[in-house]
Amino acid sequence: MRVLQLVDSLDVGGTERVAVNIANALSTKIETSFLCATRSEGMLKQSLNAGVGYLFLNKKSTFDISAVKNLKHYIEQNNINILHAHSSSFFLAVLVKLRYSKVKIIWHDHYGNSAFLNNRKSKVLKLASYFFEHVLCVNQTLKDWAISNLHCKHVNFIPNFAVSVLNKPETQLKGIEGKRLVHLANLRPQKDHETLLEAFAILVKSNTDWTLHCVGKDFNDDYSRQIKQQITALKLEKHVFLYGSKPDIAHILKQSTIGVLSSKSEGLPLALLEYGLANLPCVATNVGDCKKVISSQTEGFLVEKQNSYVLAEAITKLIKNKDLQETIAKHLYKKVTQSFSEEAIINKLLTIYKQYI
Repeated sequence: MRVLQLVDSLDVGGTERVAVNIANALSTKIETSFLCATRSEGMLKQSLNAGVGYLFLNKKSTFDISAVKNLKHYIEQNNINILHAHSSSFFLAVLVKLRYSKVKIIWHDHYGNSAFLNNRKSKVLKLASYFFEHVLCVNQTLKDWAISNLHCKHVNFIPNFAVSVLNKPETQLKGIEGKRLVHLANLRPQKDHETLLEAFAILVKSNTDWTLHCVGKDFNDDYSRQIKQQITALKLEKHVFLYGSKPDIAHILKQSTIGVLSSKSEGLPLALLEYGLANLPCVATNVGDCKKVISSQTEGFLVEKQNSYVLAEAITKLIKNKDLQETIAKHLYKKVTQSFSEEAIINKLLTIYKQYI
């Protein structure tokens, strides 16, 4: 079995990390595992195992004929059976299949705005789905949508899994040890940094030595500028720190005390699984499949989205109770390692792959 993960970039993001995690995990399970970054490289390139075959296409446009030819040649040359396309890379996968019908396409839907599927632009995706052998979805909502809207008979829910990647430590968090909140999320509107900042402004009044550490890609766009202006307006410059993308996530989490996730919409967030692996207690909004990870109050707190008061209250409850922090961290770690382990998810994936060999 020879499988290639196809992904737009290797920037630090949920979709990209899942693609890398799968490629790495498969490198010891199948004959050969490959990964292709189509548009850009990024920090995650250094996380690829040596046993993973790697191709960068440097694709310049939607209809980049050179990229199509190069990928087709690579697939033929390496006798690749399955093209596992993540998110928007499905389009390139279909263009390749039109030239090389032997390869089987499995499409992985990571759509983060699953709470707003009515707004999804999907005409091209629906046409492309005639060429998919199988669709994998990161939550049940996306699975239901795929069954109703796509032209593919085989659809499965495959949860994300997290791994602790021990890259060289390089990021030193500011603030006081034991009093740091961490938020792993790119600066995108769906991650709702606004509500998190409002909540932090409330709780820091009575917890003045606590700090908030936001780690994720800064796109330097309107949303980014809005968040930075909000930090200034709330006079949080000495308490809130933006780090951008970082490769040493495990090291960052080791320095943190409580994990938070304030999203308006999610699939099954990798950040939540990473908090669990890092033995962090956490507070998250009740969106997407967060409830599959935090299914009881012994595993963390789930709160209403876009409500800064309930978010602040839940975080404060953890801040005030170290025993509760330890209890939740222990139970969440157990949940993540048992239900969202690499071994369990990869075995499910291999069962699906084997249908098309």
